[in-house]
Formats: sequence, structure tokens, C-alpha cells
Amino acid sequence: MTQNIRVVIAEDDIQIAEIQKRFLEKIDGVELVGIAHSLEDAEDLVDVFKPELLLLDNHFPNGTGLDLLRKLRAENSATDVILITAAKEVDTLREALRGGVFYYILKPLVFERLQEVIGQYRTHLDKLKAMESLAQTDVDTLLPQRSIQTPTSETLQQGVRLPKGIDVITLDKIRGVFSDSDDPLNAEEVGTLIGASRTTARRYLEYLVSTHELQAHVNYGSVGRPERRYIAATA
Repeated sequence: MTQNIRVVIAEDDIQIAEIQKRFLEKIDGVELVGIAHSLEDAEDLVDVFKPELLLLDNHFPNGTGLDLLRKLRAENSATDVILITAAKEVDTLREALRGGVFYYILKPLVFERLQEVIGQYRTHLDKLKAMESLAQTDVDTLLPQRSIQTPTSETLQQGVRLPKGIDVITLDKIRGVFSDSDDPLNAEEVGTLIGASRTTARRYLEYLVSTHELQAHVNYGSVGRPERRYIAATA
């Protein structure tokens, strides 16, 4: 039986930390061992519990998550880090990558993204445990951000490589939805309009947000779970 991934949340915003906690509770094979609202508490939790994974915010009142990341690496901590931050500066991303983060997620965090990244992390751990020696192909699969991929006709659109799981036909359907409507729509509404599931629609919507074709607005509501509504980006 696969061992649970033990996780610590380090987030100074109590409401956001609670949302992350609820998200983790919905993911199989994950055990939340502690929540820290300060860098000092986060460091203590990592030192005591030695979790496999730390979900780390960057902005704290008395420092940054990157400060803690550097300290953990200097101490040879085996805990892997997913940085979850509103920081969109490229220099922050560069420093996070130099510090060896497993992934970098921009806020606001949505459940499907966290679920997907933790699934990738579990696969990463399983591959490492199964290996006795390394071949270059093993390295390529363990370091996907550095792997070399050969473009195919299915992943190219006007010379631009599309991510895995994104196809041109569905992408154009969603673009058509927003060209015909000025109203903000959520993933479920878009999925209904194009005849796809909410999860599929969300994947494409988030891709279009990343390419700045759409904008996402978040409403946390009264129950804690955020709802993202999408609208065409203004020029």
C-alpha cells in the first residue's frame, strides 16, 4: 500500500489556509500534519514532522517563503516545496526554481490545479522509489520542465506548442463562447455550452487565463470554497 504524503501548510492568511486544508482533505493519500501562519512555526513543523511536502506561501509579515526555502536547503532538508503565491514577478520564479521548488502555483489556488500537482508529485516519488540506477530517459521524466519534447501536428497551432490535454478544436469552441458573450461565466456554464465536463472546461479556461486571453475573477463566497468566473480580457 502506498504511503500517505505528509503535508504542512504555511500560509499567513487564516481563510486561505483553511481553504487549502479543505482541498487536501478531498485528495486521497494525503495527510495534513500541520498548519503554520508564520515562518517560524513553519520551520518548526518541518523540523518536527519532516513532511514530504510543504505548501508554502511567499509573503509573510516578517519575511518571505523564499527565505525559508533557502534555509531549508542550507540545512539539507528533505522536504519538497510547492510555492503557492500571488507573486507574478519573473525574478521570484527564478529564485524559486534555483531553490529547487517542485512546483510554482499562482494564487488564487483552485482545487483541480492542486489535485493535479499533488498527483504529479506522487508519481515523482513513486518513480524515485522504484529506481535502482539512472538512465537519461529517467532523468527526463523526473525533470519534466527540462525534458525535450518533439512537436507533433496535434500539439502545434500556428507554430505554438499547446500543452498536453489542450486541443485546438475545444480551444476554439471556448473562444467562440466568449466572443459571443460579455458576461462572466464559470467552468460549469462553459462546459454546458460546449458539451464538455466542468473539469475539462476548467482546464481550457485556465490555459486561456495563462495566455492572457481571459481574465479570472474569484468570489470566495460564504462557504469558503472560491468560485472562479471568466471573462474575455480587455485590450
